[in-house]
Amino acid sequence: VLQGFISNFNPWGYAKMSALKALFCRATVQAFIRNTELRVGYRRLTVRTLSSGGAETQSESATPTSEDVWEDVPQDFYDIIVSGGGMVGAAMALALGSEPVLLGRRILMLDGGPKRVLTEVPDKFSSRVCSLTPGTVQLLQGIGAWDHIDKMRVRPYKRMQVWDACSDAMITFDRDELNEDIAHIVENDVILTGLMTQLDGMQGIVDVMHDTKVKGYKLPSKAAEGEESPWARVILEDGRVLDTRLLIGADGPKSLLRQTASIRQISWSYSQAGIVATLKLSEPTVNNVAWQRFLPTGPVAMLPLSETHSNLVWSTTTEDAETLLQMEEDEFVEAVNSAFWQDHNREPAVDSAIQAFQSILSTVSPGGTSARQLPPSVSGVDEGSRAMFPLGLGHATEYVKPRMAIIGDAAHRVHPLAGQGVNLGFGDVACLKQVVSDAEATGEDIGSVDRLLEFETKRQQAVIPMMAAIEGLHRLYSTDNPAVVLLRSVGLQFTNAIKPLKNEIMGFASK
Repeated sequence: VLQGFISNFNPWGYAKMSALKALFCRATVQAFIRNTELRVGYRRLTVRTLSSGGAETQSESATPTSEDVWEDVPQDFYDIIVSGGGMVGAAMALALGSEPVLLGRRILMLDGGPKRVLTEVPDKFSSRVCSLTPGTVQLLQGIGAWDHIDKMRVRPYKRMQVWDACSDAMITFDRDELNEDIAHIVENDVILTGLMTQLDGMQGIVDVMHDTKVKGYKLPSKAAEGEESPWARVILEDGRVLDTRLLIGADGPKSLLRQTASIRQISWSYSQAGIVATLKLSEPTVNNVAWQRFLPTGPVAMLPLSETHSNLVWSTTTEDAETLLQMEEDEFVEAVNSAFWQDHNREPAVDSAIQAFQSILSTVSPGGTSARQLPPSVSGVDEGSRAMFPLGLGHATEYVKPRMAIIGDAAHRVHPLAGQGVNLGFGDVACLKQVVSDAEATGEDIGSVDRLLEFETKRQQAVIPMMAAIEGLHRLYSTDNPAVVLLRSVGLQFTNAIKPLKNEIMGFASK
């Protein structure tokens, strides 16, 4: 309540009030709260205090709002509202609540669905998984969620092998001669449960509203110099109205906040779909390698889940995806094994050229080439695990406007071939948390667009090169033209032979 009062009635300025608050002891603040009646959110703010003689005095002060923005309806005020309760939104709320400099600030996460927490780890694996990079794991450790996740179900892998279906070209990635994990495969439900469990322990620091759907937003325009900008407003379907200094949209690829802010999105469909499933392996194996093969119709990947199961992510044409979804189990298993083992449109001339180039590389860099491993064969698929989703690219031309920012899929959406989608979203979380914390520490307005542009600049510098690389790979491997096959195969073999170059690629993808 005190935070709401200070936010709406601040004649001394934000920085001075922050300093003044630091001088008050807890007893003084409690006495102030006991003796003050606040009606935050109305056009007029009524303050009732007790004089030294016990007489009651009352005064009114206009809130710093314009007639066309504020309405005569009760509303609640928050310093930061995160709209969206998925993995990225929950991580954002948790990251902000974990910052010491933001202690005492009112933070709220809005989730349109019910609370999604696993009471126990199910026997069957979910087919929706993420490959979490070291940078993402570091973030989750820092906000206290990783311990919960790690106690449930996590599968690290130490090597990744990528190869071309139209040639013998391949590349492998590993760290420190297989002594270090390069990523972790984690089910989406497990990640979300870990985040929500940690949020449950932050009651009183971060408020969470589940089953709370947003009807719309009302955003301020950039205030003229010398004028105070009004707050961002969230209108809920149940009629409640919330105001905030900073509104963060983590509301997915069809973001209502992005649309309300009139932020243009560059997007297109790949006319492809992804098929996911939980695969049963023919025999138990160490299963610490992630496999990806580029087919002319799209990449297919097998990601380790346990010694007996792996996750399938198969990007292909929409027509082929629908066929795969409807197949009987034995037909589907045969199609998966063929995707990893069968050659596709091999050209003898191309094969000869590639073999000659490989011989040269072996002479120049004897220890640079890696031994080829064979992927495990598949014997079955978990019932009900197959699912299909459309593939596309999307990128918002702006990530911020006055008093708002968008993160995760609301800001960018990529092809799953590199497994970077959610990692880019978690990168947004880490960056925005730091920008907001720095602004708070220096007494600046956390919703100022000038401050938020620092987040936009840093993240676009990271996201756009990654999106360009993923799009380039998608286009490069979407053909079986012999000339293109030769070009990409030579490039892949060269990269595989130069370890420093591979390390640079891994570092780029691991942030």
